[in-house]
Amino acid sequence: MLTRQQVKTLCPMNCHPTYCGMVVETEQNLFKTLKGDRDNPDSRGFLCLRGRASAEIVDNPRRLLYPLRRLGRRGEDRWEPITWDEALSLITERIQRTRRDRVGIWPGHGSIVMGATASLIMRFGYMGGFQIWNSAINCWALGAYGLALTGVLEAHTKEDMAAHAQTIFIWGANLASQPTTGPALIEARKRGAQIVHIDCRHCEASRQADEVVLIQPGTDAALALAMCNVIISEGLTDSAFIENYTLGFRAFAEHVRTLTPTWAAPITGVSVERIRQLARIYATSRPAMLMMGGSSLFKHRAGWEVSRAIACLPALTEQLGIAGGGFGPRHGALTHGTGFANLLAIEQRPAGSYIPNHMSSVVSAMEAGQLDVLFLLGTNILSSYANSGSLAQALDKIDLIIAHDIFMNETIRSCADLILPGTIWLEELGLKDTPGHIYLMERVLSPAGEAHSTGQLLRDLAQRLAIEDYFPWPGEEEFLDALLEPQQDAQGQALTVAKLRQLGGFQARSNLSPVAYEDRHFHTPSGKIEFWSEQAKRVGLSPLPTFTAPPVSKRYPLQFRQGRTLSAFHSFYDEGQALPSLARANPEPELWLHPRDAAKRSIVDGNHALLYNDQGQVRARVRITIDIQPGVVWMRDGWNELNRLTSGSAALSPAASDAINPHTLPGGQSAYDALVEVRAVAQEG
Repeated sequence: MLTRQQVKTLCPMNCHPTYCGMVVETEQNLFKTLKGDRDNPDSRGFLCLRGRASAEIVDNPRRLLYPLRRLGRRGEDRWEPITWDEALSLITERIQRTRRDRVGIWPGHGSIVMGATASLIMRFGYMGGFQIWNSAINCWALGAYGLALTGVLEAHTKEDMAAHAQTIFIWGANLASQPTTGPALIEARKRGAQIVHIDCRHCEASRQADEVVLIQPGTDAALALAMCNVIISEGLTDSAFIENYTLGFRAFAEHVRTLTPTWAAPITGVSVERIRQLARIYATSRPAMLMMGGSSLFKHRAGWEVSRAIACLPALTEQLGIAGGGFGPRHGALTHGTGFANLLAIEQRPAGSYIPNHMSSVVSAMEAGQLDVLFLLGTNILSSYANSGSLAQALDKIDLIIAHDIFMNETIRSCADLILPGTIWLEELGLKDTPGHIYLMERVLSPAGEAHSTGQLLRDLAQRLAIEDYFPWPGEEEFLDALLEPQQDAQGQALTVAKLRQLGGFQARSNLSPVAYEDRHFHTPSGKIEFWSEQAKRVGLSPLPTFTAPPVSKRYPLQFRQGRTLSAFHSFYDEGQALPSLARANPEPELWLHPRDAAKRSIVDGNHALLYNDQGQVRARVRITIDIQPGVVWMRDGWNELNRLTSGSAALSPAASDAINPHTLPGGQSAYDALVEVRAVAQEG
C-alpha cells in the first residue's frame, strides 16, 4: 500500500525577515503537493503566490539536471553534456594555472535558499584565498550602513509591534517583501495604532495605512532632517536620554536649525504643515515604531544618508529600548538575541590582493583583467547588478565563468562557459532563522538528475584544491549542529538537528528580546547613539547626517525607481518565467506612468512604450495610474536589460565603504536610480 508522507520545511523565496512555513506531501520519493504550515509561529499557514508557485519548481521541464559546456561563442546559447568529473577537473586545472586571488565568487540569493549554505560559501572563499563578495551590497547593506553610523542595527519583532506600537511609520517599506508582517500591522491597527505610510508610490502597504504621504524619490533624508528640526525646535526631545545615551546632540541641533519644513517642502513635495504634523505625531503619539524598507529605499547614490537621518528620530524622543518603539522588522536587520555560530574563517584568509565589497571596484577589476575565473552561484547577475551594460562588457574579459543554478537565465545564456546543475530546496538539508525562531529545513526528495548542492560542489572543489580543514565535520548534520551551537534548548543544552526534529522542526531563538536595545548599548564605537560620527569623519564623510539632492536633467526628466511585487522575487527562476504561475502574473515588464506624463507623451494605457536614456532602453507595457507621482516612473525589479538604465555610480568610496565592517557590513553599493524618458512605440498587430 502506498503511503504519503508530510514533511515541514520553509518557502525557498528568501523574503527575509519573512520565511513562510510549508508542509510538503510526498509519496515514494515523488512530490505531490505543498501548502502553508498552520503550525509555523511566524507565517501561521500563509503562503503568497510566490510560495505556492514553488510547487512548479519540482519536475519542471526547464530545470537544469546535467553539467553542460558551452559550444561556440558566448551568447550563442549552444551546449554539450559533460560529466561532473570532467567539469571539476577543468575548473581545478584552470584555478591551478592562476593565482587564487584571480578567482572570484559572486553568490546570489539562489545559493542561500537553505540559509546555512551562506557560511559554506564565504568559508570556501576566505580559506581558499579567492575573491569572495558579500552580495548584500546590491541589496540591503547600504541602508544598514547608514543605520550603523548612527548606531541602530537591531529591529523589534513583529509581535512587539502588534502588541505595543501606538504609531507606526511604514517608511519606504513594501509588504511584498515581508508579507507575514501584514497580520501584525492589522493587529496593531485593530488595537488603535495609527499607521502612516511614506513612499514615492502607493503600494500594498498603503492599504494598511491611515495616512499615505507621497514623497519625491531620493528625498527621504530631507524629510527626516526637517522632522528632527521640528522635534528640537518645539521642545519635543527627551533631554535625559540625549544626555545619557547620545553623542553630538548640540552640533546636530545647530546643524538642523536651518533644515526647516519650509526648506524641505519644495524638495520632498510634502507640504510644510504636513511635515510639522508628521514630526508631532511621531514625537507625541508614543510609542512610535519606524518600519523602514530593506532595500529599494536606499538604492540611490545617497541611500545611506536616508537611514542615517531617520535613525536620529527615535534617539531624539527616547523611543529606543522601549516596547513598541525603535525600528520594526526589516530585511537584513539584526535581532536582539542569539544567532548562529560564526564559521566563516575570515582570520584564515591568506595574504592576497583582494577586491573590496564595492560594486564599482568589482566591475573595474574585471575590466582591468584581474579575474581569470568567476563562479556565479545562484545568481542572474546581469539582471541584479547596477549599470549592467558595463558589467556585461567586463564579464567578457574573464576566461572561465562557471554558473551553478537550477534554471537557465540571461546571465548564463550570455556569459557562462560551464553550467553545473544545482539542487532545489526539497533536495537538501538546511537551517534558516527568522527574527524570532530557528527552523530546520528537511530533505524531502532525492536530487533529480545529476544535481549537486552548493555545499557538495564546494566540498568537492576544496578536496581537489587541497583547501585543508574546509569541511572538518563528518557530515551535513554535524555541520548544522556546529552552526546551532550557540542556541540552547529548554534544558540549557546546545540545540542540535536531532533536537529540532523532536521539537517539530523549530524553536524560539535563544536569549530573544522582542525589544531591541533594552540595555541601551548601541552599535557604535562609543556604544551610544552618534549624531556626530567620528567613524564617518575619518573616511571623508560628514560627521553629521546630511541630505544630497538627487540629480535632475532636462533631457531625461523622469525619475526612475524599481522595487518588488508579491508576484515576483527579483530575477529568481529566469525572471519568473520558468514558473507558469509567476509567468502568468508577470508576462512582461510593466511600467507605471502617471496620467499627466502619459498624456504629455501621447501614451495609451496597455500599449507598449520605450523607457530609455543614454545607457540603455527597455520595452514595457504601460500601466497608467495615479498610484505613481507625476515625474516618476516605476517598474518591478529583476527584468533583463532594466539595470542597463541605472547609473552604477558608487554611493561611497572603497575606503568609506569599509569603515564599519568591510566583510559583514560594507557600504559598497552602486546607484540603482536613473533619469529617463519614455516614448510610445508602434504597436504590434
